[in-house]
Amino acid sequence: MPFKQLSDFLQSLTEPHLLFDAEYRIISVNPAFRKYCNSQHSVIGKTCYEVSHGYELPCDRSGESCPLKKSLESGKTEHVLHMHNTPEGEEYVSIALTPIKDADASIIGFVEKINPLKTVRHVPSDQLKGISAPFRAMKRLLDKAAASDIPVLIEGETGTGKNTVAQYIHQSGKRCAEPFVTVDCPTLADSQFDPLFFGEKSSDRTARNNKVKGILDTANGGTLFLNNVSGLSPYLQAKVASLLETDIYSHTDTVNTQKTDIRIIASSSGHLQKQVEQGLFREDLYYHLNRLPIDLPTLRERQEDIPFLCQIFLKQFSENLHLTISDEALYHLQTYRYPGNIRELKAIIERACLLCDDGTIQAEHLLLPKTATPQMMETVQPLSDDESQLLTHFKGNKKNLAKMLGISERTLYRKLAKLKENPTV
Repeated sequence: MPFKQLSDFLQSLTEPHLLFDAEYRIISVNPAFRKYCNSQHSVIGKTCYEVSHGYELPCDRSGESCPLKKSLESGKTEHVLHMHNTPEGEEYVSIALTPIKDADASIIGFVEKINPLKTVRHVPSDQLKGISAPFRAMKRLLDKAAASDIPVLIEGETGTGKNTVAQYIHQSGKRCAEPFVTVDCPTLADSQFDPLFFGEKSSDRTARNNKVKGILDTANGGTLFLNNVSGLSPYLQAKVASLLETDIYSHTDTVNTQKTDIRIIASSSGHLQKQVEQGLFREDLYYHLNRLPIDLPTLRERQEDIPFLCQIFLKQFSENLHLTISDEALYHLQTYRYPGNIRELKAIIERACLLCDDGTIQAEHLLLPKTATPQMMETVQPLSDDESQLLTHFKGNKKNLAKMLGISERTLYRKLAKLKENPTV
């Protein structure tokens, strides 16, 4: 089967993917698609239009654009915006469909990637906890943002929690009972803007209302979160800037105008001001979004918060196992540099929970990169001469030595690491 290797590869991807032949029949789906589809029965052998839309005929013969037909004609990857049937009802999805070709350059199948554009009304924010000074300063700013309707621009490294922060602002404000709608800007094609934001005619001819709501109708009264806004094309930057300038829009195929009642929150992994200076981002749009800038601290700046976050993730991944973390493992967690920030810490704890067999997560369960160099905390003092002599006396039994010194094992490990770092001390 020429598709087997590709099917195996798709299993590891985190976004919903499916593989089907040139006759629309599904050959394989990955776990992310099964979770997204939530079907009680296998979809293998069924057609993509039957599973996603409930159609009896392909999309282009049912009143919708068909990426497969477009890809057959162009021989290239095609992007379309669709409405899919899901367990939660109809929702917009962004489709990227890539043709598979044989040695003769003939198209023999397709890989479809699905990016759901969901409306979220209730999202837990228990991960927004901490005691560190950078966290407290950020939290004060978030609470001020939540008390107003001012547009907010959230900037921070990848994995610092921009999505969680945006949801916290929404849930803590007066619009908390209204929709929170996320648009992943880098996945938005120029041709998708009008139907996605303003709505379009429904493909369901039996529906009482022949209009599909756009984002501006769906988010009315609530919050629109422009995630990774720097990923907008120049064309879409102009469209969004015009929309924010006037607060007025009209539905597709109509001349009636409507005023928006939407709170805007945007995020960026890079500094938008630098992109403005480089001519990569519209200055007028930047000033519309940057009314209240919030710069998220990295996890490297929030070492004191790591134990709190670890307990949250432990509860999430091992609620029935009651796992704990050893002092040595916690020491490594608090001194690691985290290029992936909170998202990376979450992945580390999830993996450690899987590898731990005896109820206590040890340092070897963390599987931190071997190239990582722990950064010692400046407040930790090395072992004194007397303490070093005690270490010899206790013959490496660090638990008993820590008890004798009246300190925790974690503090002892820091002292030992400091001694190793500078053996002349």
